[in-house]
Amino acid sequence: MLPTTSKGRASSSSTSRVNSSTFPQYLRRIIKWQQMDIEYTFWQMLYLCTSPKVVYQHTKFHKQTKNQWARDDPAFVVISSLLLAVAALAYCAAYDHSAGHAVFVVIYVLLFHFLITGAGLATCCWFLTNAYLREEAPNSHVVEQRVEWLYAFDVHCNSFFPMFVMLYVIHYFLSPLLVAHGFIPVLLSNLLFMVAASYYHYLNFLGYYVLPFLERTTFFLYPIGLIIVLSPILILSGFNPSRYLMNVYFSQRV
Repeated sequence: MLPTTSKGRASSSSTSRVNSSTFPQYLRRIIKWQQMDIEYTFWQMLYLCTSPKVVYQHTKFHKQTKNQWARDDPAFVVISSLLLAVAALAYCAAYDHSAGHAVFVVIYVLLFHFLITGAGLATCCWFLTNAYLREEAPNSHVVEQRVEWLYAFDVHCNSFFPMFVMLYVIHYFLSPLLVAHGFIPVLLSNLLFMVAASYYHYLNFLGYYVLPFLERTTFFLYPIGLIIVLSPILILSGFNPSRYLMNVYFSQRV
């Protein structure tokens, strides 16, 4: 009779091979629009802003049908990047002073606001969940489950999109008011950033809460408490995040 531990290891290594083979396919599909489900992606974006729990219910269905938690469709990342580039161009059209600097701003926003920062945050969450938040297997018959790195990046992308709507789209239309001098712009700017950052961390929590093999996922809600504590301090100190960031990127026009 074969040892049950060997069976568990075989199942775990099989899952790892499936996950490692998914990433190259994911990258190849980025340039194949005909293989992307654009309609479903926009549906996800809408419900992430209005009813995010519905999106993560569909994540469970995806696990049942595709045997992985992560998306196998890069449409969400591609469309998010395009929307972010359009938003950056809109800011440049309104506040920038040169075409060369505008190109720099768009590339910088895409890479550092979304992709590189997202990869870094996803890596941190991937490591923390697998190292400290997984439930201990009650016996050797239970197949070990781990958080996929690509799923951690999906969670970041999901969390980023509503923040993008608030801090890039709504902020753009309110920016003439938000960058003005006075207490009201300071208050509104800090409130907008507080809500956006808090919602980001709430969606981050939902993304890991849905995984049945994780425990103590309320850890991902802790940053919201810090944000709530810091926001009044920033308001009373007169710090305006909108004006600060606009001065960083468009110092000659704001």
